[in-house]
Amino acid sequence: MLEIYLLNPPIIDSIGNVVSYSYQKKKRSCFVTLDRYDGAILETLQTDGRLSNRELAERVGLSAAPCWRRVKRLEDEGYIQNYVAMLDPKKVGIQVLAFAEISLDNHHADTLAAFIEAVEQCPEILECHSVTGQCDYLLKIAARDMEAYEHFLSGRLLQVKGIRSVNTLFSLKQPKQTLTLPILTQPPQ
Repeated sequence: MLEIYLLNPPIIDSIGNVVSYSYQKKKRSCFVTLDRYDGAILETLQTDGRLSNRELAERVGLSAAPCWRRVKRLEDEGYIQNYVAMLDPKKVGIQVLAFAEISLDNHHADTLAAFIEAVEQCPEILECHSVTGQCDYLLKIAARDMEAYEHFLSGRLLQVKGIRSVNTLFSLKQPKQTLTLPILTQPPQ
């Protein structure tokens, strides 16, 4: 893991945007304890990733430069992986949300690698989880409609070598959807 040390404070323009900065990278340990400011930054960005640095700093109780340094460190250390827009599935033509329970023929390395490679090539698959229980993997799949799902299932998913069975569960309603994770500011005991 790398730690980023700013050599000089960043230059910030009149509206809170960082204009320039210089830094040095150093190795550091893998576990970093998040303090209350890091936790507040992560919680705030999860609910509104479009905030300017100045707005974020005001919300978490920091000045702009230290806030920017913390966000940069959280990005560099992988706490913040990306900034995305959440879309309304129905407005972009997605009418079907399915969860497919996948059972594989075996757990040999080549079977697992082929399955994961196939999953990564399918934009319809939103998530893939290795799970315990009656199946090996749980896939979250988005499709335009039932016909498109059936075409995806028979034309792509069931063509993947090593899949023994697929059991599909269809979402009827989605009373809760969030990408917001609970933030732990102390290390686990």
